[in-house]
Amino acid sequence: MTNQLFKNGVLPFVVDAYDQSVYDSKIVFSTQDIGTAKLIFKLRKDGVPLPLSAVDGKLILSFNNGSKNVRNITLIDKVEGIAEYVLDNDEIKLYGKVQASLNLYYRNGQALSVHEFTFEIDRNLIDQDIAPAAEFYIDDFQSLKIEIERKAAQLEADIKKRTDDMQGNIDKITKELQEQLDRMKEKLDDLEALETKQGAQDKVDAALVAAKKYTDDHATDQKIHVTEDKQKAWDAKETTSGAQTKANKALSDAKSYTDELSQKAQMYKLTTDSGFRQAVPTTIGGTNLFELPPGFYYGAGQYFTNLPTTNDTSWFNVDVFTTGIRKNFHVIRSADNTHWFGTIHTDGSFKGWKRIVTDADANSKWEYPTIVNGWKTYKSEVNNDYRVRYTKDALGWVHITGAITGGTLGDVAAFVLDEGYRPSTPLYNVGLASSTGGASGPQICRQYIATDGRFCIQTTSSNTEFIVVNFSFKV
Repeated sequence: MTNQLFKNGVLPFVVDAYDQSVYDSKIVFSTQDIGTAKLIFKLRKDGVPLPLSAVDGKLILSFNNGSKNVRNITLIDKVEGIAEYVLDNDEIKLYGKVQASLNLYYRNGQALSVHEFTFEIDRNLIDQDIAPAAEFYIDDFQSLKIEIERKAAQLEADIKKRTDDMQGNIDKITKELQEQLDRMKEKLDDLEALETKQGAQDKVDAALVAAKKYTDDHATDQKIHVTEDKQKAWDAKETTSGAQTKANKALSDAKSYTDELSQKAQMYKLTTDSGFRQAVPTTIGGTNLFELPPGFYYGAGQYFTNLPTTNDTSWFNVDVFTTGIRKNFHVIRSADNTHWFGTIHTDGSFKGWKRIVTDADANSKWEYPTIVNGWKTYKSEVNNDYRVRYTKDALGWVHITGAITGGTLGDVAAFVLDEGYRPSTPLYNVGLASSTGGASGPQICRQYIATDGRFCIQTTSSNTEFIVVNFSFKV
């Protein structure tokens, strides 16, 4: 419901130990302020608003007719220390001076008595015929226990009173019957003169029968007597001390259970409440990966600094683990499952990113270059595949293999390596050459790889009939 109207009574309380006297608030409500009588509490401590997080507020209201309510207050602004309570439709009818007390119960076991105060409820002219009824509303277990003990004592007193009344009634009836018998005996002599002795005896017997019936009927009247079954039922009910013992055990068991859980639980939140990774803010370069606290995060690459890659807008999952100054980072690029890890050491220095190599990285792809300048693939009598090919493994090593024949010697390229497969400085290699054409024993050739990717056969000790290409280097 919107646009509600309230008659507000504001109570600014300072929580300290200097003044705990009952505060006369001068607040006056009417019995016709139905649903509109609101108490607003503005709490301060040490000169600033009292935070109201992890706390339950209890308002105790003691009314003029002797009834008492324990109510939960509503926390309106936990940061500014503002709470409120609206008197319900029954409470507003209990006119007269109301004594009240506001208490705070924190989840860590601490409690604060904020202040005791009074306010008035005036009896509106239209409510002059209201008959207030004293009731007790129980909002917590302690109030329930007190109420049970009060009712048990009241019930015990009521049973004793009824028992005493019953015994008094029996004594009274017995006395009345005895008096009747005595009067009858006094008249027996007169009856002798008026009628026969047997007639008088018959009358006496009839009176005794009537008296016995009256006594038996009274004794068996269950409305005014406690039967044996009812007495057993009352005897089986819980005593005050028994209820207290059970309540103490339940409280002790609950505390033990809670303490045990708190010792087993992890108190630091690594994920969101739903168990998901935490998203980093969507600010370009706004999250320094090295400064993240322990936890599991995700975000696009442009929102991070100090990632293993640069100018990378892919999605990344980031895991951060901390032991003192030391930090471990695991970064996974979602698009291709590439995984890096890094460490900040005890001295605070970052030790660099390392990429995890998997079995997929071992599946390198062979490239087949175009043979130029008169060179051709060597053909053997057994038809072995001597095509020149090259590849690069996960560790950055380039491997070249094959055999060629018949081309031009010198700094003229036999074939050219693609970019990414070229050395950073010129390289030389000694390879096997043909032993035919008059030469005896193993023959060699001088091979040259330029930084522009040219692979050249500069010289040979025999001829160009058979040149082996078998060379590896790190790029």
